[in-house]
This record gives sequence, structure tokens and C-alpha cells, in this order.
Amino acid sequence: MSESENHRWKLKILLDESYQWPCEYLFKFIVPLEKVVELAEILDGMQLTEKPSRGGKYVSVTAVKIFHNSEDVLKVYDSVKVVKGVISL
Repeated sequence: MSESENHRWKLKILLDESYQWPCEYLFKFIVPLEKVVELAEILDGMQLTEKPSRGGKYVSVTAVKIFHNSEDVLKVYDSVKVVKGVISL
């Protein structure tokens, strides 16, 4: 098992231990200003809140949606990895 697969497996276990599905799940991301639209397209259908950094180079994005299982949450984390410079909190 690769380090990435191991991390994903541990996160799935943590999500399943911490949440009772279905439930509302909150994502937090930090993304360069020029990548906000790209991230928002991936998070389509979620309630989004954006807050620019003091310097204006980055944006904090909060996304909320009801999910039915941990695998769906992990799919979102996997899909945002294509956005260059995104940080998942």
C-alpha cells in the first residue's frame, strides 16, 4: 500500500468513526486567488463561502453539503487535488 493509499484509508476510518452518515460535512480549502473559479466548479452544488486573505493572494473557501458516506467525502478530496496550489484543511 502506497503512502497516499494508506493516508486515504486512515482518513476513511477516522470519518466513519467520527460521523454518522448521512450528515452535513464541512470542507475548508485555501487556494490561490486565480484558482478560485476552478475550485468552485469542482465544488458545484455545495454551499460555498469565500474569504480573501489580507494580502489578497489567497482565498479561504468553505464548502458544506450533506453526504451519505465517507467514500463520497473522499471523492471530493481526490477531485480537488487537480487544482494547483490548493491546500485542504
